[in-house]
Amino acid sequence: MAPCNMLVYVTILVLSSYVTHASDLTPLQDFCVGVDDPNDALFVNGRFCKNPMDVTADDFLFKGLLAGNTNTRLGSHVTLVNATVLPGLNTLGISLARVDIAPGGLNGPHIHPRGTQVQTMLEGTLFVGFVTSDLPNGENKFFTKVLNKGDVFVSPQGLIHFELNIGDTAAVSMHAFSSQNPGVMANSVFGANPPIRADVLSKAFDLDEKLIKEIQSRLI
Repeated sequence: MAPCNMLVYVTILVLSSYVTHASDLTPLQDFCVGVDDPNDALFVNGRFCKNPMDVTADDFLFKGLLAGNTNTRLGSHVTLVNATVLPGLNTLGISLARVDIAPGGLNGPHIHPRGTQVQTMLEGTLFVGFVTSDLPNGENKFFTKVLNKGDVFVSPQGLIHFELNIGDTAAVSMHAFSSQNPGVMANSVFGANPPIRADVLSKAFDLDEKLIKEIQSRLI
């Protein structure tokens, strides 16, 4: 094979490998019902597999995806169904969540570092949006929409997004993710434990250190 063709071939293999592993790995068996390692000997990217001969239908069932209590600080409640609470999802690369938001309530700005979100409106009206990472011109573009019953909206993996109930009734939406454990980062900057030094955040956000400490006290 000519050197030039060999270089192209290797490049394609590298890029293909990157694309293949950009999301959860493809399962190599029908299922891998997640169990905890009894000896806690090793942390793996996922969970350990239950003996398939011991698997039952209950391993693929979750009960309780019902209305959540929205009497919270932000007026919202998220019920997440991932591989931790539904072991049969392990290695399948998907999960979901139900989001209930009271009138005027907010599911605050957050990201899912390991999964894209597809949101389907079941009831109510939400103002939603996400912000891009750095574009070629150095800006961060903000995409927004008002969603009503039956609408579907996508928030790409790792991008900051939110949902605000601008209607007069409770809003309910179902969120599907391209990962069995999409993760969530919301108050990680101000809510880290132990906290990030106030002088670091003060300089980064151009805020008074007293205000930084007050915010941290509410979140930690």
